[in-house]
Amino acid sequence: MSEPATAKNTDATWIGSLGTRTYGAGAQGMVQVASANEFVDQFSGSKGVGKLLAGSWAIDLTNVSKMYKGKVHALRGVDVRVASGEIFGLLGPNGAGKSTLVKILMTIIKPSNAVGTVLGNSVGHKPTLARIGYLPEHHRFPDYLTGAQVLDFYGGLTGVAKATRKQRIPMLLELVGMKDWANQAVKKYSKGMRQRVGIAQALMADPEMVILDEPTDGVDPVGRRDIRDLLMRLKSQGKTVFINSHLLSELEMVCDRVAIMVQGKVAMQGTVDDLTIKQRWYEIECEGDVAIAARVIAELGVFDWRGTLVQKSFAGMAEAAAGRFLAGTFESSILFGTDEPGAVQPCIDALRSKGVTIRQVNRRRPSLEDLFMQAVTDPTTGGIFKPGARGGAGANVGGSLHGNPIANLDVPMGMKPDVVAGEKGGSR
Repeated sequence: MSEPATAKNTDATWIGSLGTRTYGAGAQGMVQVASANEFVDQFSGSKGVGKLLAGSWAIDLTNVSKMYKGKVHALRGVDVRVASGEIFGLLGPNGAGKSTLVKILMTIIKPSNAVGTVLGNSVGHKPTLARIGYLPEHHRFPDYLTGAQVLDFYGGLTGVAKATRKQRIPMLLELVGMKDWANQAVKKYSKGMRQRVGIAQALMADPEMVILDEPTDGVDPVGRRDIRDLLMRLKSQGKTVFINSHLLSELEMVCDRVAIMVQGKVAMQGTVDDLTIKQRWYEIECEGDVAIAARVIAELGVFDWRGTLVQKSFAGMAEAAAGRFLAGTFESSILFGTDEPGAVQPCIDALRSKGVTIRQVNRRRPSLEDLFMQAVTDPTTGGIFKPGARGGAGANVGGSLHGNPIANLDVPMGMKPDVVAGEKGGSR
């Protein structure tokens, strides 16, 4: 790919779908333009609404940083790419900068520096928010509204026409399992029920991308399963799903790719299979005394034998001798440092020939939780990194949410949703 061209931005309202705006000192109104094979210019007036091509990036951010007052460096050069139509999981310990990154995507706060695009338009382009559904972690609905009125209200604020809202509300409430509670006031809802309505709210404008911050928080196992099924359905419709969550097992079941943030930076990014490609192994669980099986494998001489292992993996161990794989015992099993089935077959044959009973043979890899713990562990001390960005100082600063009104909004008592929302389209 050729180097991106740089063009002068002569109109503050002009946003080219091929462009990525640079924020921060020294930007001086310059616009960096990507190659033409990624995005297509489709201008609408002076706003320049971009349209994604199939196979492009829904989110493509480079070198995102954010420093708050007091030199709190919340983000330190974050690079994130989310493919169009995939389910992407953002992970990290408390204070890692996840919420700050999401707020930058939603234009709640401005980055100190950022280059990139969201749905084909420059990061910070507020009209793009009309194409994004958002569920914040700590959302708050007016207690006196019913579930149906909540959807009607926020759908109106995001520009959905009244007739369309009337059609979508019962469909979405049924989709999230809240149809029978449509006319009950929110104050009667449990936390899990509010989460379900919150997800329905995020879908009211039929968005191209959905950003969900802890969507299964407070939801029971049945509800979590329903939400997983819903996320897969959204993916099948071609929608991009961006999830920020601490429930690693849930994310591992649905996410195509993940990014793990630690102290304001992305420590790992990719599919779980890609991130574990050098950490896979075979495990043979034997009946009886594993020492007998261990002698058989050690005498076979095919593997670089390491004896008894202190953990159920080969992480942190020295490389095996040339042309060989590591092997050792852990509890009642023998571990082989390869995921090549052909390399393990001679071992299975040797064990059976010596009368060793094999209970099971499994191909293993680290779980997403294992990867998470690797990312947050300091390799020099073996301890867990301190919360926050550099120096343990991670801070989140709130703000007003332009164009996506669910967060930080208090509705005046007695005001009807239609009066507040109106019928005008577009982002606010």
